[in-house]
Amino acid sequence: MIRVLLAEDQGMMRGALALLLGMEPDIEVVAQVARGDEIVDAALLARPDVALLDIELPGRSGLDAAADLRDQVPECRVLILTTFGRPGYLRRAMEAGAAGFLVKDGPVEELAEAVRKALRGETVIDPALAAAALSAGPNPLTGRERDALAASVDGATIADIAASLHLSESTVRNYLSSAIGKTGTRNRMEAVRAARRQGWL
Repeated sequence: MIRVLLAEDQGMMRGALALLLGMEPDIEVVAQVARGDEIVDAALLARPDVALLDIELPGRSGLDAAADLRDQVPECRVLILTTFGRPGYLRRAMEAGAAGFLVKDGPVEELAEAVRKALRGETVIDPALAAAALSAGPNPLTGRERDALAASVDGATIADIAASLHLSESTVRNYLSSAIGKTGTRNRMEAVRAARRQGWL
């Protein structure tokens, strides 16, 4: 049996996925979590062969959790399953060591087959998304620019961002200014929206 961990914050979607995958003769869902910061603990406990992770989860993103799984549960293959087929997300998923990237609107047979392929060591990527990622090019933002933008999301002040990132206010202003320039926007909130659209945040 292929042991699967599901990380999805919407209860109905998580239940439906577990039910549908459970109907496959060779797949067993051994753990389900609703938060990104519960993924690694659940994987250490259940020892799944494959983890199906949503990206936008409370507590920690599925992309960050994928990198944690690579380091702490290396035998577990990761498939990112998301509503948001953004090119930047695909790049980040691959950098985090994911074995595949699928959008949620595909048929369940494809998902079950993707789980099997991941376990065989194959890489599974939605073809339309792969093409979009190639044409979009790499993420131009540095790690620190991404951190500064991410810390701006809730309208935090420069002082708040500086304190949370342990940086000076002038350094934060420089990172934000650079991110605004790279995204071709007029202010940091526009930069946040543009970066999210591309999957860079």
